[in-house]
Amino acid sequence: MTMHQAIAELGHVLGPRLVTARADLEAHGTSESHFPLTPPDAVVYPETAEEVAEIVRHCARLGMPVVGWGVGTSLEGHALAAKGGVAVDFSRMNRVLRVSAEDMDCTVQPGLTRTGLNEALKATGLMFPVDPGADATLGGMAACRASGTTAVRYGTMREQVLGLEVVLASGEVIRTGSRARKSASGYDLTGLFVGSEGTLGLITELTLRLHGQPEAVSTATCAFPSDAAAIDTVIACIQYGLSPARIEYMDAESVAAVNARDGLGLPEAPHLLVEFHGTEAGVAEETARFGELAAEGGAEGFRWSSLPEERSALWKMRHGAYWAIVASRPGARAIVTDLCVPISRMAEAIAETREDIAASGIPGPLVGHVGDGNVHAALLVDPDRPEEWEVATRLAERMADRALRLGGTVTGEHGVGMGKLKHMAAEHGAAWGVMGAIKRALDPAGLLNPGKVVPQDR
Repeated sequence: MTMHQAIAELGHVLGPRLVTARADLEAHGTSESHFPLTPPDAVVYPETAEEVAEIVRHCARLGMPVVGWGVGTSLEGHALAAKGGVAVDFSRMNRVLRVSAEDMDCTVQPGLTRTGLNEALKATGLMFPVDPGADATLGGMAACRASGTTAVRYGTMREQVLGLEVVLASGEVIRTGSRARKSASGYDLTGLFVGSEGTLGLITELTLRLHGQPEAVSTATCAFPSDAAAIDTVIACIQYGLSPARIEYMDAESVAAVNARDGLGLPEAPHLLVEFHGTEAGVAEETARFGELAAEGGAEGFRWSSLPEERSALWKMRHGAYWAIVASRPGARAIVTDLCVPISRMAEAIAETREDIAASGIPGPLVGHVGDGNVHAALLVDPDRPEEWEVATRLAERMADRALRLGGTVTGEHGVGMGKLKHMAAEHGAAWGVMGAIKRALDPAGLLNPGKVVPQDR
């Protein structure tokens, strides 16, 4: 059966919710990073888990690849249809199914975004804390094991997901985990699917841990004389037992970029952006202690605020730093990469990376979630100059090698997708083969998001 015939047969299941219009295909074939347009052969818009199961069963019978789609904010080509097939768009499965304020948990559909969930939680006194910057879907965040600015205090998606409903490659629907806060019952299948990037199953429902909205919040920015001084302050902050909800780093180049775009007037030097959550007294005590530690590191230009509008402006600036960085070189495309190392090796990783970038002749501002050792680089290249792509690719590869040499990982939160695939053997050794064996056991035909994460499908 040809792909056209297979899609026509699948259309009998979903009717007008199977789309092959060029605009839809291209919208589901683009990435926020450097990957070229890679459209699927069709896009489907299911509304229930039963429909997702029916789609997967048909695709399994017809031999069509299946790729899950949230809102397309991933950075390593995770949701691109590398081998064609069907993109399953979860935008119509976007409801909050249950909230238990007493147990501080909820159950949601995968197409709901993190801001949509927090809007629904406003009146409950609860919040969902994981903040990757982009308004990603919760299903996509679980599939890619997202984290972000608040991970230093609240953890990543791995810590927030209590249970899942998943459609396997066969079309079978299973449930993993429970609403209990701990279990010693069997393999941790929830943990297996969180971070599997849609290669083992499609998530159709999530049970999530919630947290109380803090009584008090305080934010601050401060500039440092060097990158090392900023990172030494982060290490001191963690070692002294302070518990920032966020502690972010921006190098001088990224600060210059947001200044140019937003007119902020920040000193063009390495910065830390911090936020503390808790009681009024606790926040006051922690912010004062952080101020002392930062001052010991030579920090200046402190800007403290507890006003919601000023805090929102600060984090809007930080989350928009990527776009400000891209705008700093008009017409450029960004090769975006990340690494994560123990925080004791953070200053070393940043210093070596900055030296590499400076020698390359390519702009590459750095930002990072330094409270947990995560640094991101946006390597800006002229899309019409292939030699710049080659230089940036080598820079990204050296960053990955550096992360492993310093005891870290080639990706703290961007995930593997296609972009980090070549580094998996070096990081995991024989364990990468075990991942491939798990993939073959659950998806023997290799139809779920093929070409991602594991050794190439047979």
